[in-house]
Amino acid sequence: MTSFRQLARIVLTGLILTGYALSGSTQPAEQSLDRIVAIVDDDVVLASELRQRVEQIAEAMRANGQEPSSMEQLQREVLDRLIVENLQLQMADRAGVRISDEQLNESLARIAAQNGMPLEEFAEALEQQGMSYAEAREQIRREMLLQQVQQGNVSQRTQVSDQEIDNFLNSADGRALTAPEFRVVHALLSAEGADRQRTRQVAEQARRAIAEGMPFPDALELISDPVPQGGDLGWRRADDLPSLLAEAVPDLERGEVALLESPAGFHLIQLVGVRGQGETVEQTRARHILLKASAIRSEEETRELAASLRERIAAGEDFAALARKYSEDIGSAREGGELGWTTPGQLVPAFQQAMDDTPIGSLSQPFQSDYGWHIVLVEDRRERDVTDDLRRNMAHQYLHQRKFEEELEAWLQKIRDEAYVDIKFQ
Repeated sequence: MTSFRQLARIVLTGLILTGYALSGSTQPAEQSLDRIVAIVDDDVVLASELRQRVEQIAEAMRANGQEPSSMEQLQREVLDRLIVENLQLQMADRAGVRISDEQLNESLARIAAQNGMPLEEFAEALEQQGMSYAEAREQIRREMLLQQVQQGNVSQRTQVSDQEIDNFLNSADGRALTAPEFRVVHALLSAEGADRQRTRQVAEQARRAIAEGMPFPDALELISDPVPQGGDLGWRRADDLPSLLAEAVPDLERGEVALLESPAGFHLIQLVGVRGQGETVEQTRARHILLKASAIRSEEETRELAASLRERIAAGEDFAALARKYSEDIGSAREGGELGWTTPGQLVPAFQQAMDDTPIGSLSQPFQSDYGWHIVLVEDRRERDVTDDLRRNMAHQYLHQRKFEEELEAWLQKIRDEAYVDIKFQ
């Protein structure tokens, strides 16, 4: 049977678009006469909350082709989960944890985007399914509070060492997780008997056309006999490809096309992309000077100072010396504004864009970011293979999540054992 934690995830990810809402802190007026099924420290769990959640879990199970083996057992598991959630929400309240409207709006916008619609359309879809937008907001607010409490209490206990990462990468599970993925397009030209030689010639003509630059679909449109069968196989690891393709694909270069033969006929394949192998990024080495507006220097005066410093550097003064004297970036000022090698995405967008637009050996014009006004000197650029970094990051995330789940279960059990709980459910 699916574990309760798995069921909880099913409900969490599915309820928003199925018209159900998990119980929130606000209950309808008629629930003031609800029967109390559990007293939890300074709060209670109501029968209506339990009934609603049980219905949601059961519905989620049926949607996944399962049927609760025992409704009584499911009720007891759900009640225990509600008790633990209640304890966490009380902890959040005591700690002053709050979810701002801005955070809530960003989360809802992400959920809407994941469902392929703008926020306004998403809100309309909820209403059409009988769930108000206000209910959805409260549901997400509740889940965000739970996540913050869990992160604050569990993440600090979850550490992954370099040795653990090395050991995992050398294991069968680690190699499988971090194996490169290939995106392949494929077409089979069926061939039997006397037609086999003619089909081989047709397939070879298509291969040459694709190799010379013709798009794969266009080349297939030129073939009417036999009609090609296949399409985009999507992103797959080599082990997930058909054995014939698995042997050939890893040796192909991006964009390369190959013709393979099997008893069924001739297979045209083209490697469209690779992930997790030969991943390179362009890194930039730069220096900068940061100036911030203040009570004694206006925004315009700060911009003018940045422009003045740029003129002095362009006239021959040493960038590093001026950075040590004027820059308000504590981290880099003592190093003459040196930022070292940076990777795209590491810096704020405005800074990244200005740096990208500045040629090697040149000074940027003064520009503004969220931190203030900057001048950037681009010293060099290089291509760097980050495949190993990506593999280690993937392994770290996997191990951290696995440890987090283990620590979370232990911590939830601990707060449950230490709490005052009086269950009145029969």
